[in-house]
Amino acid sequence: MTAVCVFCSSSRSIDERYLHLAADVGSAIARRGWDLVSGAGSISMMGALVRAARGAGGRTIGVIPEALLALEVADHDSDEFVVTRDMRQRKGIMDERSDAFLALPGGIGTLEELIEVWTARSLNMHHKPVVVLDPWGDYDHLHALLDHWQKQGFVRPDAVRQVCWTREVDEALTAIDERRADLPGH
Repeated sequence: MTAVCVFCSSSRSIDERYLHLAADVGSAIARRGWDLVSGAGSISMMGALVRAARGAGGRTIGVIPEALLALEVADHDSDEFVVTRDMRQRKGIMDERSDAFLALPGGIGTLEELIEVWTARSLNMHHKPVVVLDPWGDYDHLHALLDHWQKQGFVRPDAVRQVCWTREVDEALTAIDERRADLPGH
């Protein structure tokens, strides 16, 4: 069984197209028979993602820190609902429970989660696929920054290649599948 951790926005002030994207990803993950690991949010993209996954028969694993429970944004309908003491423990559990990582458009939390799993991958701390689904170019400025950092010698080209950049849902999930197939033991 493959478990995919998806990072995405919890902002309530984003365009509706992002909610549709998250829902498409959730249902596509479920159709492949994969588990969905999420930050256990019930609003915005996070909520659309998990509801669509369950609606398509998928299993969801939500991991949330205690501090966010008070905000009443938790996805209590998760098939498995894990409460952690803090964000660091949350990310550790999400990492452990996941076979791959998929980042959708989002804010600083999404970016931080992407950068952390990407950095760990580039340092050979894990070999799990890291894929970005970016249909509308929300990560274009990050690409420009990475190009600049490479030119300045701050980022190795092989570190940049550790992430697969995609524009369509099926392309992103196929990239995960192909990269998982290349791992030892698969």
